[in-house]
Amino acid sequence: MKILNKVLPAALLTLCAVAASYAQSPAVKGAGNVNQVQINGQQVKLTTQNAFAEVTVYSPSVIRVRMDKQPLQPDFSYAVIAKPQQTKATINQDNNQLSIITDSLKLVISKKPYAVAFYTPDGKVISEDEKGLTTSWVNESVTTYKHMQDGERFVGLGEKTGNLDRKGSGYTNWNSDTFGYRTDQDPIYSTIPFYIGIHHNLNYGIFLDNTFQSDFNFGASNNRFSSFGARGGEMNYYFIYHKHVADIINSYTNLTGRMKMPPLWSLGYQQNRYSYYPDTEVYRIAQTLREKKIPADGITLDIHYMDKYKVFTWDKTRFPDPAKLTSKLKDMGLRLTLIVDPGVKTEAGYPVYEDGVKNNVFIKYSDSTNYTGQVWPGWCHFPDFTSDKGRSWWHGQVKKYADVGVDGIWNDMNEIATWGQKTPDNVLFNYDGRNVSHLQGHNVYGLEMARASYEGYLKASGNKRPFMLTRAGYAGLQRYTAIWTGDNRAEEDHMLLGVRLLSSLGLSGVAFTGMDIGGFTGNPNVALYSRWMQIGAFSPYFRNHTAVNTKSAEPWAFGEEALEISRNFINLRYRLLPYLYSTFYEATQNGHPVVRSLAIDYTFDPKIYETQFQNQYGFGNSFMVAPFGGVDSFGAVYFPEGNWYNLYTDEQISGKQEKLTRVSINKLPVFVKESSIVPMQSLIQSTAEKPTDTLTLHIYKGNRNNNFVYYEDDGESYDYEKGSFYKRLMTYNAAAKQIVLNEAQGNRASKFKYIKVQLHGFDGKEKVTVNGRSVSYKKEFVSLLNPISTFDPQGTDNAPEGSNVQSLLIDNSKGRIVLAY
Repeated sequence: MKILNKVLPAALLTLCAVAASYAQSPAVKGAGNVNQVQINGQQVKLTTQNAFAEVTVYSPSVIRVRMDKQPLQPDFSYAVIAKPQQTKATINQDNNQLSIITDSLKLVISKKPYAVAFYTPDGKVISEDEKGLTTSWVNESVTTYKHMQDGERFVGLGEKTGNLDRKGSGYTNWNSDTFGYRTDQDPIYSTIPFYIGIHHNLNYGIFLDNTFQSDFNFGASNNRFSSFGARGGEMNYYFIYHKHVADIINSYTNLTGRMKMPPLWSLGYQQNRYSYYPDTEVYRIAQTLREKKIPADGITLDIHYMDKYKVFTWDKTRFPDPAKLTSKLKDMGLRLTLIVDPGVKTEAGYPVYEDGVKNNVFIKYSDSTNYTGQVWPGWCHFPDFTSDKGRSWWHGQVKKYADVGVDGIWNDMNEIATWGQKTPDNVLFNYDGRNVSHLQGHNVYGLEMARASYEGYLKASGNKRPFMLTRAGYAGLQRYTAIWTGDNRAEEDHMLLGVRLLSSLGLSGVAFTGMDIGGFTGNPNVALYSRWMQIGAFSPYFRNHTAVNTKSAEPWAFGEEALEISRNFINLRYRLLPYLYSTFYEATQNGHPVVRSLAIDYTFDPKIYETQFQNQYGFGNSFMVAPFGGVDSFGAVYFPEGNWYNLYTDEQISGKQEKLTRVSINKLPVFVKESSIVPMQSLIQSTAEKPTDTLTLHIYKGNRNNNFVYYEDDGESYDYEKGSFYKRLMTYNAAAKQIVLNEAQGNRASKFKYIKVQLHGFDGKEKVTVNGRSVSYKKEFVSLLNPISTFDPQGTDNAPEGSNVQSLLIDNSKGRIVLAY
């Protein structure tokens, strides 16, 4: 009995201790109340019952929130390159809350318990934590819950399948090799944890900078909140508020960086397949492109150029003289891009492998042995691109390709892709001296491989711009590389999904994007192929690509009709290069994409989010493209606010209406926004060929003011960063009835001696003056798209379709030119 009396109190004490521990450490742990506040300039540090937090004003429109269960570690990011701007911020607090007020934004932090809410300067709720949930942890996973506003929409999040409006869906970020992915599959190849929320005529952006697997919920399986979180690391997000989505993208790309000017040739048509070999086949493709007058600037080689798939080697039987190959292609106006995979075959005597082992550059298990996984060459080691040593070693390997005249590097299989798709969690990454597991290093591997390739090529080539392409990446990838949407299918729903993927990537700061035109897996029919080639002409990166064991997918492989259609739209693409190149210049300045979701300019128009219209997109600021399937004969097009022109006929359509439109196999529906200024050049067969000395400005009469920045440089070097460019602001002033070509900037002369102005939508009765002097103009018939001329299955009249315009020719002086009407 005495023993029992001693045991019972001890057991009760143990039970009480266990119960107390559960009370203090529930399955879900919130931040709790704020206990301590430290204000230092435009930064606030907080300590709560269960967490440590830091809130920093980055700019008047951007506020960063960090939180962790332990004291915050020194700051580091692969994505964010900006530092906080000196900003006037008023910070006040009392016992219940703390407020941070800038010129553009107000943040209120509740103290009991911790929660944050963002307001406009006049007090409207932009975004607020969901009461009772806010930020919390489940084991090592951390999630922030935001109150779902009435009618809230969500767009962006990078390379994500699904609808333009992501409301009701959830997504996971874990870069994955997804060959032939479904149109609803998630995740796929890349990670950009940035989205834009839209409600009540307000819009905001949230960027979660955390490289662990992250999860976003926009009302999937709940009707209460949207949320974002990660499976480890700290809660670390940037909140961005502007009145316009375009400005949100501007601020986001100010944080994560913007692309530099791409080489001009990379905007031309690219011919690829898995695979072209031997070199005689490459020459045949190149010669056929030229013989059939299909403008082109590049040919891409897939893995069969290598010796048994070993990276940085050549199969000497198939490609005995790589330098001769690149030289002969350049003589034909074509550049060579090579696929490069990260896996290095573990083979004695293979110099790349032995050098990598010697220099200790491969990712490792926790016991310091090199990780080995299977890919195309067999068992491989993988360079640690998150270490300076690994990147520097890779630089030396890339130089081998630059030295033989290769102009483009295609970074593939960099998710990391291995057979089995299960890289172990205990593989370690240097993470620039921070030493992390695969769980944290995985999502940045593709980004850092692209970075290493980009930097390596720059070191090898000096002042020459490289072309980089990647399959995987993380936020900020636009600084180094273009991206394409991986191994898609030759199906109509994949073609239209590809359009949405490019739009979503554009909303997420990536301007240089593309998809495999024609579909990678499977065999498209003539109608699908023809339509896809048309859409490709209105894509930033225009690459035709198909897989092994599929039928050939060159433009001549589908018959004369498909050849004519493809050639017509490739021709149009090349004539539009001055417009496209200027649009890329804009991306380098403000991050605005080339493929522009209508959500950028028509954010609060509910019609653009309807599934029948969600595939429509802007190509630059002047065109609206309405993609349809290849077999569609009629379809509805929605015209947002404003007036629009049919690109091919100049038919005028008023906005804020949907219109049933006839769709034909030979014409992609494309429309031009009123008041647009569209520069075009003469047809060339590659960018190595000079156009004629006349730049044509197509100007579309309208009721809105418009600006267009026209831009030229040498197209191949970084001399433009030292002032060697030609730039001109062109404005359309509707009220003053003037088109003004402001004085040219830069110390480079334009390649065009004359400007031909072609006025669309004018009635021909206008009196036109140039710098105050009356000028005469003539009427011209303009056909922007070459007609189907050599193939006519119905025997119908194929006279050129076009429009009558007023045309005048002026000297392209660098001074200010005012055209009044």
